[in-house]
Amino acid sequence: MRRRRFITLLVATAAWPLAGRAQQSEGMRRIGVLMTFAESDQQYQANLVLFREELQKLGWAIGRNMRIDVRWAALDADATRRFAKELVASRPDVILSNDTPTTAALLQETRTIPIVFVTVSDPVGSGFVQGFARPGGNATGFSTTEGTLGSKWLELLREIAPHVVRAVLLFNPTTAPYSEYYSKPFKTAAASFGVEVTIAPVHDMPEFESVVAAFARKPNGSLIVLNEDFMIAHRMEIVSLAGRYHLPAVYPLRSFAEIGGLLSYGVDLTDNFRRAATYADRILKGAKPSDLPVQAPVKYDLVINLKTAKALGLDVPIHLQQLADEVIE
Repeated sequence: MRRRRFITLLVATAAWPLAGRAQQSEGMRRIGVLMTFAESDQQYQANLVLFREELQKLGWAIGRNMRIDVRWAALDADATRRFAKELVASRPDVILSNDTPTTAALLQETRTIPIVFVTVSDPVGSGFVQGFARPGGNATGFSTTEGTLGSKWLELLREIAPHVVRAVLLFNPTTAPYSEYYSKPFKTAAASFGVEVTIAPVHDMPEFESVVAAFARKPNGSLIVLNEDFMIAHRMEIVSLAGRYHLPAVYPLRSFAEIGGLLSYGVDLTDNFRRAATYADRILKGAKPSDLPVQAPVKYDLVINLKTAKALGLDVPIHLQQLADEVIE
């Protein structure tokens, strides 16, 4: 059923460009979308379909009163800037921005067109808004994490792998300029758990593998993967490397656990895309982004992969399995 549902979503998404070229009717409104990932990323294709479906529930239909123009930057900084210019030049009524890099690029181009960001970790620290309650500019949207998340990752890690005394926090500084938002509280939490922490910025997959291989030479180590674009885009390779080096790992999104990652805990991105549709709707009906507060996450997922745990020789406590939103066997 899940596979059938996904195929339906992809078919719907594929039809967007055709719908976008349809004859515009009276009152047609335009939404621009700037996505960080490649167009081939099935998870983010599905997320966009959910965004569109939520808009349909609110009375917006492609080809009747709404047009959606999507750009996929494929994790390319130059493409992100170019597409931001294109979308702003087309003067849409509102722009949906995937994350921190896309929002930064769009705000470089416009301080007037409304922007709704979906997955930004630190919107205040990134300079996108003045504050959560009063954004103050032309951007608002949804945050993806809280500073205490690092403590929760370590707590879950120690429950599922109590022998762990070392952890390496992995991220790409280019795609995660907000990394200190995570790393500072993570270090504080690690001290209370008696875990030695290594902060490891990496810039590409060869460097990622080199860091992991070196870290794996000593016993009782583990990986913590940051919630950021580079890690998400390379999730297949990252999960494979963790398995190859026999390292317990905690990931930020359920998509990692679904492809073989040991454990994931983080915001439900699909929920953020649904909620973003309500903000786009309100803006299309006259609301100003400055009057719409930035919203913190309201739904987190804990997913445990028992097959991976078994391969690592780990026994997952029953109470942890009962707490999980999904247990993959």
